[in-house]
Amino acid sequence: MISPTPLHRRCFLGQAGLSLGAASLGSLLARDGLAAADSPAAARGAIWPLHHPPQAKAVIFLCLAGGPSHLETFDHKPTLARLDGQPMPESVTAGQPIAQLQGKELVVLGPRKPFSRYGECGAEISDYLPRLGGLADRLAIVRSMVTEQINHDPAHTFLNCGTALSGRPSMGAWVTYGLGSEADDLPGFVVMTSKMGRNPQPIAARQWHSGFLPGQFQGVEFATSGSPVNYVASPPGVSEAHQRDVIDTVAALERHRLASLADPEIATRIRQYELAFRMQMSVPELADLSDETAETLQRYGAEPGRATIGTNCLMARRLVERGVRFVHLYHSDWDHHGGIEPYMDEICPPTDRAAAALLADLEERGLLEETLVVIGGEFGRTPMAQSKDKGAGRDHHIKGFSMALAGGGIRGGVTHGETDEFGYHAVTDIVHVRDLHATMLHLLGIDHTRFSVPFQGLDAKLTGVEPARVVTSLLA
Repeated sequence: MISPTPLHRRCFLGQAGLSLGAASLGSLLARDGLAAADSPAAARGAIWPLHHPPQAKAVIFLCLAGGPSHLETFDHKPTLARLDGQPMPESVTAGQPIAQLQGKELVVLGPRKPFSRYGECGAEISDYLPRLGGLADRLAIVRSMVTEQINHDPAHTFLNCGTALSGRPSMGAWVTYGLGSEADDLPGFVVMTSKMGRNPQPIAARQWHSGFLPGQFQGVEFATSGSPVNYVASPPGVSEAHQRDVIDTVAALERHRLASLADPEIATRIRQYELAFRMQMSVPELADLSDETAETLQRYGAEPGRATIGTNCLMARRLVERGVRFVHLYHSDWDHHGGIEPYMDEICPPTDRAAAALLADLEERGLLEETLVVIGGEFGRTPMAQSKDKGAGRDHHIKGFSMALAGGGIRGGVTHGETDEFGYHAVTDIVHVRDLHATMLHLLGIDHTRFSVPFQGLDAKLTGVEPARVVTSLLA
Protein backbone atom coordinates (compact mmCIF):
# COMPACT_ATOMS: atom_id res chain seq x y z
CA MET A 1 0.00 0.00 0.00
CA ILE A 2 1.42 3.31 -1.02
CA SER A 3 0.91 6.14 1.42
CA PRO A 4 -0.61 9.25 -0.15
CA THR A 5 1.77 12.12 -0.68
CA PRO A 6 1.14 14.81 1.94
CA LEU A 7 -0.35 17.96 0.39
CA HIS A 8 -0.48 21.26 2.23
CA ARG A 9 -3.95 22.82 2.43
CA ARG A 10 -2.84 26.03 0.73
CA CYS A 11 -1.20 24.08 -2.10
CA PHE A 12 -4.32 21.98 -2.57
CA LEU A 13 -6.56 25.05 -2.70
CA GLY A 14 -4.20 26.77 -5.13
CA GLN A 15 -4.10 23.81 -7.49
CA ALA A 16 -7.83 23.22 -7.17
CA GLY A 17 -8.41 26.89 -7.91
CA LEU A 18 -6.60 26.57 -11.25
CA SER A 19 -8.83 23.78 -12.48
CA LEU A 20 -12.02 25.02 -10.91
CA GLY A 21 -11.31 28.54 -12.12
CA ALA A 22 -10.94 27.40 -15.71
CA ALA A 23 -14.11 25.35 -15.47
CA SER A 24 -16.18 28.13 -13.93
CA LEU A 25 -14.84 31.09 -15.92
CA GLY A 26 -17.46 30.77 -18.62
CA SER A 27 -20.35 30.65 -16.17
CA LEU A 28 -18.99 33.61 -14.22
CA LEU A 29 -18.62 35.67 -17.37
CA ALA A 30 -22.12 34.79 -18.50
CA ARG A 31 -23.65 35.53 -15.09
CA ASP A 32 -21.86 38.85 -14.79
CA GLY A 33 -22.69 40.01 -18.31
CA LEU A 34 -19.30 39.30 -19.85
CA ALA A 35 -20.35 36.65 -22.32
CA ALA A 36 -19.94 37.26 -26.01
CA ALA A 37 -22.25 39.88 -27.43
CA ASP A 38 -24.10 37.28 -29.51
CA SER A 39 -24.71 35.09 -26.45
CA PRO A 40 -28.30 35.20 -25.15
CA ALA A 41 -26.88 35.17 -21.60
CA ALA A 42 -25.20 38.53 -22.13
CA ALA A 43 -28.31 40.59 -21.33
CA ARG A 44 -29.93 38.19 -18.89
CA GLY A 45 -30.02 38.33 -15.15
CA ALA A 46 -29.97 35.49 -12.65
CA ILE A 47 -33.60 34.60 -13.39
CA TRP A 48 -34.06 33.08 -16.81
CA PRO A 49 -36.67 32.37 -17.94
CA LEU A 50 -38.73 34.77 -15.87
CA HIS A 51 -41.17 33.19 -13.45
CA HIS A 52 -44.15 34.66 -15.33
CA PRO A 53 -44.75 37.24 -18.08
CA PRO A 54 -43.73 40.71 -16.82
CA GLN A 55 -45.96 43.77 -16.96
CA ALA A 56 -43.11 46.19 -16.27
CA LYS A 57 -39.57 46.38 -17.62
CA ALA A 58 -38.21 49.22 -15.49
CA VAL A 59 -38.80 50.99 -12.17
CA ILE A 60 -38.56 54.66 -11.24
CA PHE A 61 -38.79 55.06 -7.47
CA LEU A 62 -39.28 58.69 -6.40
CA CYS A 63 -38.37 58.70 -2.71
CA LEU A 64 -39.58 61.77 -0.79
CA ALA A 65 -36.85 61.47 1.82
CA GLY A 66 -37.72 62.56 5.34
CA GLY A 67 -41.23 61.17 5.60
CA PRO A 68 -43.94 63.07 3.69
CA SER A 69 -47.15 63.65 5.61
CA HIS A 70 -49.91 61.42 4.29
CA LEU A 71 -52.33 63.84 5.96
CA GLU A 72 -51.24 66.61 3.59
CA THR A 73 -50.99 64.48 0.46
CA PHE A 74 -53.18 61.40 -0.09
CA ASP A 75 -55.18 60.64 3.10
CA HIS A 76 -58.15 62.92 3.74
CA LYS A 77 -59.24 63.01 7.41
CA PRO A 78 -62.17 65.35 8.12
CA THR A 79 -62.05 64.32 11.78
CA LEU A 80 -58.64 65.95 12.14
CA ALA A 81 -59.95 69.20 10.68
CA ARG A 82 -62.90 69.13 13.09
CA LEU A 83 -60.78 68.38 16.17
CA ASP A 84 -57.82 70.63 15.28
CA GLY A 85 -56.16 71.87 18.49
CA GLN A 86 -57.97 69.45 20.79
CA PRO A 87 -56.28 66.69 22.84
CA MET A 88 -55.58 63.49 20.92
CA PRO A 89 -57.61 60.64 22.46
CA GLU A 90 -55.27 58.53 24.57
CA SER A 91 -56.97 55.37 23.32
CA VAL A 92 -55.49 55.99 19.86
CA THR A 93 -51.87 56.46 20.90
CA ALA A 94 -51.50 54.37 24.08
CA GLY A 95 -48.52 52.02 23.83
CA GLN A 96 -47.63 53.15 20.32
CA PRO A 97 -44.08 54.00 19.17
CA ILE A 98 -43.48 57.74 18.91
CA ALA A 99 -40.16 59.26 17.88
CA GLN A 100 -40.00 62.65 19.62
CA LEU A 101 -43.36 63.19 21.35
CA GLN A 102 -42.87 60.81 24.29
CA GLY A 103 -44.23 62.26 27.51
CA LYS A 104 -45.62 65.37 25.82
CA GLU A 105 -49.16 66.62 25.53
CA LEU A 106 -50.58 65.20 22.31
CA VAL A 107 -52.71 67.69 20.40
CA VAL A 108 -54.60 67.03 17.16
CA LEU A 109 -53.22 68.85 14.12
CA GLY A 110 -55.70 69.23 11.28
CA PRO A 111 -54.68 69.12 7.60
CA ARG A 112 -52.98 72.29 6.46
CA LYS A 113 -54.85 72.41 3.14
CA PRO A 114 -58.17 71.07 1.90
CA PHE A 115 -58.58 67.98 -0.24
CA SER A 116 -60.40 67.83 -3.57
CA ARG A 117 -61.84 65.01 -5.66
CA TYR A 118 -60.05 64.34 -8.93
CA GLY A 119 -60.69 62.29 -12.04
CA GLU A 120 -63.49 59.91 -12.91
CA CYS A 121 -62.42 57.78 -9.94
CA GLY A 122 -63.09 60.66 -7.54
CA ALA A 123 -59.83 60.16 -5.63
CA GLU A 124 -59.34 62.57 -2.75
CA ILE A 125 -55.94 64.27 -3.06
CA SER A 126 -54.61 67.28 -1.21
CA ASP A 127 -54.61 70.67 -2.87
CA TYR A 128 -50.86 70.62 -2.29
CA LEU A 129 -50.68 68.21 -5.29
CA PRO A 130 -53.08 69.50 -7.96
CA ARG A 131 -51.07 68.26 -10.95
CA LEU A 132 -50.87 64.72 -9.61
CA GLY A 133 -54.54 65.08 -8.79
CA GLY A 134 -55.14 65.74 -12.48
CA LEU A 135 -53.66 62.29 -13.16
CA ALA A 136 -55.75 60.53 -10.50
CA ASP A 137 -57.15 58.05 -12.99
CA ARG A 138 -53.59 56.85 -13.67
CA LEU A 139 -52.71 56.47 -9.97
CA ALA A 140 -53.14 53.69 -7.47
CA ILE A 141 -53.09 55.32 -4.03
CA VAL A 142 -52.20 53.08 -1.10
CA ARG A 143 -53.40 54.60 2.17
CA SER A 144 -52.54 51.66 4.42
CA MET A 145 -48.74 51.38 4.25
CA VAL A 146 -46.90 50.25 7.38
CA THR A 147 -43.21 49.86 8.18
CA GLU A 148 -41.08 48.77 11.14
CA GLN A 149 -38.48 51.49 11.73
CA ILE A 150 -39.35 54.87 13.23
CA ASN A 151 -36.10 56.77 12.64
CA HIS A 152 -34.92 57.97 9.25
CA ASP A 153 -31.79 56.01 8.44
CA PRO A 154 -33.04 52.57 9.56
CA ALA A 155 -36.41 53.31 7.93
CA HIS A 156 -34.69 54.11 4.62
CA THR A 157 -32.63 50.95 4.98
CA PHE A 158 -35.79 48.93 5.61
CA LEU A 159 -37.59 50.50 2.65
CA ASN A 160 -34.63 49.93 0.35
CA CYS A 161 -33.41 46.53 1.53
CA GLY A 162 -36.34 44.85 3.28
CA THR A 163 -34.35 44.79 6.52
CA ALA A 164 -32.87 47.35 8.90
CA LEU A 165 -29.52 45.51 8.83
CA SER A 166 -26.88 47.49 7.00
CA GLY A 167 -24.92 45.77 4.25
CA ARG A 168 -27.82 43.97 2.58
CA PRO A 169 -28.62 44.46 -1.13
CA SER A 170 -30.94 47.31 -2.04
CA MET A 171 -34.06 46.70 -4.10
CA GLY A 172 -32.42 48.24 -7.18
CA ALA A 173 -29.52 45.80 -6.82
CA TRP A 174 -31.93 42.86 -6.41
CA VAL A 175 -33.86 43.87 -9.52
CA THR A 176 -30.82 44.32 -11.76
CA TYR A 177 -29.27 41.10 -10.44
CA GLY A 178 -32.46 39.22 -11.21
CA LEU A 179 -33.26 40.76 -14.59
CA GLY A 180 -30.04 42.18 -15.98
CA SER A 181 -30.17 45.40 -17.97
CA GLU A 182 -31.04 46.41 -21.52
CA ALA A 183 -28.57 49.31 -21.40
CA ASP A 184 -25.25 48.41 -23.02
CA ASP A 185 -23.49 51.68 -22.23
CA LEU A 186 -25.10 52.74 -18.93
CA PRO A 187 -25.41 51.11 -15.51
CA GLY A 188 -28.54 49.06 -14.95
CA PHE A 189 -29.20 50.83 -11.62
CA VAL A 190 -28.83 54.62 -11.40
CA VAL A 191 -29.34 56.89 -8.39
CA MET A 192 -29.85 60.67 -8.37
CA THR A 193 -30.46 63.03 -5.45
CA SER A 194 -31.94 66.49 -5.12
CA LYS A 195 -32.59 68.68 -2.12
CA MET A 196 -34.18 71.94 -1.17
CA GLY A 197 -35.30 73.80 1.93
CA ARG A 198 -33.84 74.14 5.39
CA ASN A 199 -32.77 70.68 6.50
CA PRO A 200 -32.45 68.08 3.74
CA GLN A 201 -32.50 64.50 5.02
CA PRO A 202 -29.01 62.98 4.53
CA ILE A 203 -28.93 59.83 2.38
CA ALA A 204 -26.02 57.41 2.76
CA ALA A 205 -24.53 55.73 -0.32
CA ARG A 206 -25.04 52.34 1.34
CA GLN A 207 -28.76 52.76 0.62
CA TRP A 208 -28.06 51.68 -2.96
CA HIS A 209 -25.36 49.12 -2.21
CA SER A 210 -25.24 45.62 -3.68
CA GLY A 211 -24.58 43.96 -0.31
CA PHE A 212 -23.66 40.29 -0.79
CA LEU A 213 -24.58 40.39 -4.49
CA PRO A 214 -21.80 40.98 -7.06
CA GLY A 215 -20.57 44.55 -6.91
CA GLN A 216 -21.64 45.37 -10.47
CA PHE A 217 -25.25 45.53 -9.30
CA GLN A 218 -24.86 48.40 -6.85
CA GLY A 219 -26.40 51.71 -7.84
CA VAL A 220 -24.27 54.28 -9.62
CA GLU A 221 -24.89 57.82 -8.45
CA PHE A 222 -25.32 60.36 -11.23
CA ALA A 223 -25.08 64.10 -10.62
CA THR A 224 -27.21 66.56 -12.54
CA SER A 225 -24.83 69.42 -11.85
CA GLY A 226 -21.28 69.37 -13.17
CA SER A 227 -20.02 66.05 -14.51
CA PRO A 228 -22.71 63.37 -14.09
CA VAL A 229 -20.11 60.75 -13.13
CA ASN A 230 -16.75 61.63 -11.60
CA TYR A 231 -13.69 60.82 -13.73
CA VAL A 232 -15.75 59.42 -16.62
CA ALA A 233 -13.96 61.74 -19.07
CA SER A 234 -10.49 60.85 -20.32
CA PRO A 235 -7.62 62.99 -18.98
CA PRO A 236 -6.28 65.67 -21.36
CA GLY A 237 -4.02 64.18 -24.02
CA VAL A 238 -5.40 60.64 -23.71
CA SER A 239 -7.02 59.53 -26.97
CA GLU A 240 -9.87 57.04 -27.31
CA ALA A 241 -7.51 54.55 -28.97
CA HIS A 242 -5.04 54.81 -26.10
CA GLN A 243 -7.82 54.40 -23.56
CA ARG A 244 -9.09 51.34 -25.46
CA ASP A 245 -5.60 49.82 -25.39
CA VAL A 246 -5.32 50.32 -21.63
CA ILE A 247 -8.73 48.75 -21.02
CA ASP A 248 -7.92 45.74 -23.22
CA THR A 249 -4.58 45.17 -21.51
CA VAL A 250 -5.92 45.44 -17.97
CA ALA A 251 -8.93 43.27 -18.83
CA ALA A 252 -6.63 40.58 -20.27
CA LEU A 253 -4.64 40.50 -17.05
CA GLU A 254 -7.82 40.35 -14.99
CA ARG A 255 -9.20 37.48 -17.12
CA HIS A 256 -6.03 35.52 -16.51
CA ARG A 257 -6.42 36.10 -12.79
CA LEU A 258 -10.12 35.23 -12.94
CA ALA A 259 -9.33 31.87 -14.58
CA SER A 260 -7.04 31.07 -11.64
CA LEU A 261 -9.16 32.32 -8.73
CA ALA A 262 -12.77 32.22 -9.98
CA ASP A 263 -13.44 35.33 -7.88
CA PRO A 264 -16.70 37.00 -8.97
CA GLU A 265 -15.37 40.40 -7.90
CA ILE A 266 -12.70 40.11 -10.60
CA ALA A 267 -15.44 39.50 -13.16
CA THR A 268 -17.20 42.58 -11.80
CA ARG A 269 -14.07 44.69 -12.29
CA ILE A 270 -13.67 43.53 -15.89
CA ARG A 271 -17.24 44.41 -16.69
CA GLN A 272 -16.98 47.80 -14.96
CA TYR A 273 -13.84 48.68 -16.95
CA GLU A 274 -15.76 48.04 -20.15
CA LEU A 275 -18.85 49.87 -18.93
CA ALA A 276 -16.81 52.90 -17.85
CA PHE A 277 -15.23 53.06 -21.30
CA ARG A 278 -18.62 52.99 -23.02
CA MET A 279 -19.99 55.56 -20.57
CA GLN A 280 -17.39 58.05 -21.78
CA MET A 281 -19.56 58.39 -24.86
CA SER A 282 -23.04 57.71 -23.50
CA VAL A 283 -23.07 59.82 -20.32
CA PRO A 284 -22.27 63.22 -21.90
CA GLU A 285 -24.99 62.58 -24.51
CA LEU A 286 -27.45 61.52 -21.78
CA ALA A 287 -26.79 64.62 -19.67
CA ASP A 288 -27.01 67.04 -22.61
CA LEU A 289 -30.58 68.30 -22.41
CA SER A 290 -30.23 70.55 -25.45
CA ASP A 291 -32.23 68.04 -27.50
CA GLU A 292 -35.24 68.54 -25.21
CA THR A 293 -37.73 71.22 -26.20
CA ALA A 294 -38.26 74.35 -24.15
CA GLU A 295 -41.81 73.13 -23.51
CA THR A 296 -40.50 69.87 -22.04
CA LEU A 297 -38.04 71.66 -19.75
CA GLN A 298 -40.77 73.99 -18.58
CA ARG A 299 -43.19 71.13 -18.07
CA TYR A 300 -40.80 69.37 -15.67
CA GLY A 301 -39.44 72.55 -14.15
CA ALA A 302 -36.03 71.22 -15.22
CA GLU A 303 -32.99 73.45 -14.93
CA PRO A 304 -30.09 72.00 -16.97
CA GLY A 305 -26.94 71.91 -14.89
CA ARG A 306 -28.81 72.01 -11.57
CA ALA A 307 -29.72 69.01 -9.40
CA THR A 308 -33.41 69.76 -9.00
CA ILE A 309 -36.35 67.39 -8.74
CA GLY A 310 -37.47 68.55 -12.19
CA THR A 311 -34.09 67.88 -13.79
CA ASN A 312 -33.82 64.48 -12.12
CA CYS A 313 -37.30 63.36 -13.19
CA LEU A 314 -36.49 64.33 -16.77
CA MET A 315 -33.21 62.42 -16.52
CA ALA A 316 -35.11 59.41 -15.19
CA ARG A 317 -37.25 59.37 -18.33
CA ARG A 318 -34.12 59.61 -20.49
CA LEU A 319 -32.53 56.74 -18.55
CA VAL A 320 -35.43 54.29 -18.93
CA GLU A 321 -35.62 55.22 -22.62
CA ARG A 322 -32.06 53.93 -22.90
CA GLY A 323 -32.78 50.63 -21.16
CA VAL A 324 -31.78 51.38 -17.56
CA ARG A 325 -33.64 48.94 -15.33
CA PHE A 326 -33.97 50.81 -12.01
CA VAL A 327 -33.80 54.57 -11.35
CA HIS A 328 -33.94 55.70 -7.74
CA LEU A 329 -34.58 59.42 -7.19
CA TYR A 330 -34.14 60.83 -3.69
CA HIS A 331 -35.73 64.22 -3.06
CA SER A 332 -34.92 65.51 0.43
CA ASP A 333 -36.44 67.85 3.03
CA TRP A 334 -39.76 66.22 3.90
CA ASP A 335 -38.78 66.04 7.60
CA HIS A 336 -41.33 68.52 8.89
CA HIS A 337 -41.22 68.44 12.70
CA GLY A 338 -41.98 72.15 12.67
CA GLY A 339 -43.25 74.63 10.14
CA ILE A 340 -45.00 72.01 8.05
CA GLU A 341 -47.26 74.54 6.31
CA PRO A 342 -44.59 76.90 4.90
CA TYR A 343 -42.25 74.03 4.06
CA MET A 344 -44.98 72.10 2.25
CA ASP A 345 -45.80 75.31 0.40
CA GLU A 346 -42.16 75.38 -0.71
CA ILE A 347 -41.46 71.76 -1.58
CA CYS A 348 -44.78 70.50 -2.97
CA PRO A 349 -45.13 72.68 -6.11
CA PRO A 350 -41.86 71.60 -7.79
CA THR A 351 -42.37 67.98 -6.70
CA ASP A 352 -45.97 67.91 -7.93
CA ARG A 353 -44.94 69.51 -11.20
CA ALA A 354 -42.01 67.17 -11.87
CA ALA A 355 -43.78 63.95 -10.85
CA ALA A 356 -46.86 64.75 -12.94
CA ALA A 357 -44.67 65.70 -15.92
CA LEU A 358 -42.79 62.42 -15.61
CA LEU A 359 -45.99 60.35 -15.66
CA ALA A 360 -47.50 62.30 -18.57
CA ASP A 361 -44.26 62.26 -20.57
CA LEU A 362 -43.80 58.51 -20.09
CA GLU A 363 -47.38 57.93 -21.21
CA GLU A 364 -47.03 60.07 -24.32
CA ARG A 365 -43.90 58.18 -25.33
CA GLY A 366 -45.49 54.77 -24.79
CA LEU A 367 -43.21 54.05 -21.83
CA LEU A 368 -45.61 54.27 -18.89
CA GLU A 369 -47.23 50.90 -19.55
CA GLU A 370 -43.83 49.23 -19.11
CA THR A 371 -42.39 51.50 -16.39
CA LEU A 372 -43.49 51.17 -12.77
CA VAL A 373 -43.40 54.54 -10.98
CA VAL A 374 -43.54 54.61 -7.16
CA ILE A 375 -43.90 57.86 -5.18
CA GLY A 376 -43.49 57.89 -1.39
CA GLY A 377 -41.15 58.07 1.57
CA GLU A 378 -39.76 55.93 4.36
CA PHE A 379 -42.78 56.62 6.64
CA GLY A 380 -45.52 59.19 7.24
CA ARG A 381 -46.22 61.84 9.91
CA THR A 382 -48.29 61.85 13.07
CA PRO A 383 -51.77 63.36 13.32
CA MET A 384 -50.51 65.08 16.48
CA ALA A 385 -48.80 68.45 16.45
CA GLN A 386 -45.15 68.96 17.33
CA SER A 387 -43.11 72.13 17.99
CA LYS A 388 -46.03 74.57 18.06
CA ASP A 389 -43.66 77.25 19.33
CA LYS A 390 -41.83 77.01 15.98
CA GLY A 391 -44.98 76.57 13.93
CA ALA A 392 -47.02 73.39 13.72
CA GLY A 393 -45.25 70.26 12.53
CA ARG A 394 -45.61 66.48 12.74
CA ASP A 395 -43.48 63.66 14.20
CA HIS A 396 -42.41 60.38 12.50
CA HIS A 397 -45.17 57.83 11.99
CA ILE A 398 -44.98 54.15 10.91
CA LYS A 399 -48.44 52.71 11.68
CA GLY A 400 -50.24 54.08 8.63
CA PHE A 401 -49.08 56.22 5.71
CA SER A 402 -49.53 56.60 1.94
CA MET A 403 -47.78 55.92 -1.35
CA ALA A 404 -48.83 56.35 -4.96
CA LEU A 405 -48.02 53.99 -7.85
CA ALA A 406 -48.59 54.23 -11.59
CA GLY A 407 -47.75 52.51 -14.87
CA GLY A 408 -46.07 49.13 -15.33
CA GLY A 409 -49.14 46.94 -14.74
CA ILE A 410 -50.73 49.11 -12.03
CA ARG A 411 -54.50 49.59 -12.18
CA GLY A 412 -55.18 53.33 -12.24
CA GLY A 413 -57.98 55.10 -10.40
CA VAL A 414 -57.68 52.82 -7.36
CA THR A 415 -57.56 53.81 -3.70
CA HIS A 416 -56.40 50.85 -1.63
CA GLY A 417 -56.81 50.49 2.13
CA GLU A 418 -57.54 53.08 4.76
CA THR A 419 -56.41 54.37 8.12
CA ASP A 420 -58.63 55.13 11.10
CA GLU A 421 -60.46 58.45 11.37
CA PHE A 422 -57.33 60.10 12.81
CA GLY A 423 -54.96 58.74 10.16
CA TYR A 424 -53.02 56.91 12.86
CA HIS A 425 -53.53 53.16 12.37
CA ALA A 426 -53.85 51.36 9.04
CA VAL A 427 -57.07 49.40 9.58
CA THR A 428 -58.07 47.77 6.28
CA ASP A 429 -56.08 46.09 3.48
CA ILE A 430 -52.76 46.78 5.19
CA VAL A 431 -49.69 46.89 2.92
CA HIS A 432 -46.35 46.19 4.56
CA VAL A 433 -43.12 47.37 2.92
CA ARG A 434 -42.42 43.70 2.15
CA ASP A 435 -45.74 43.53 0.28
CA LEU A 436 -44.66 46.54 -1.78
CA HIS A 437 -41.45 44.71 -2.68
CA ALA A 438 -43.34 41.51 -3.53
CA THR A 439 -45.73 43.45 -5.77
CA MET A 440 -42.91 45.28 -7.52
CA LEU A 441 -41.07 42.01 -8.23
CA HIS A 442 -44.30 40.39 -9.44
CA LEU A 443 -44.85 43.18 -11.96
CA LEU A 444 -41.29 42.61 -13.23
CA GLY A 445 -41.97 38.91 -13.80
CA ILE A 446 -40.41 37.63 -10.57
CA ASP A 447 -42.01 35.42 -7.93
CA HIS A 448 -40.56 36.80 -4.70
CA THR A 449 -40.81 33.42 -2.96
CA ARG A 450 -38.50 31.87 -5.56
CA PHE A 451 -35.98 34.71 -5.79
CA SER A 452 -33.23 34.06 -3.26
CA VAL A 453 -29.47 33.94 -2.86
CA PRO A 454 -27.63 31.69 -0.37
CA PHE A 455 -26.04 33.89 2.31
CA GLN A 456 -24.72 32.87 5.72
CA GLY A 457 -26.69 29.65 5.72
CA LEU A 458 -29.99 31.21 4.68
CA ASP A 459 -31.81 31.66 1.38
CA ALA A 460 -31.80 35.45 1.57
CA LYS A 461 -34.61 37.34 -0.20
CA LEU A 462 -35.56 40.99 -0.68
CA THR A 463 -38.86 40.17 1.03
CA GLY A 464 -37.11 38.45 3.95
CA VAL A 465 -38.35 35.48 5.93
CA GLU A 466 -41.61 37.02 7.15
CA PRO A 467 -44.76 36.48 5.03
CA ALA A 468 -45.16 38.89 2.13
CA ARG A 469 -47.92 39.05 -0.46
CA VAL A 470 -48.57 40.51 -3.88
CA VAL A 471 -51.26 43.20 -3.57
CA THR A 472 -53.42 41.92 -6.39
CA SER A 473 -56.02 44.68 -6.13
CA LEU A 474 -53.38 47.11 -7.42
CA LEU A 475 -52.75 45.12 -10.59
CA ALA A 476 -54.27 45.98 -13.94
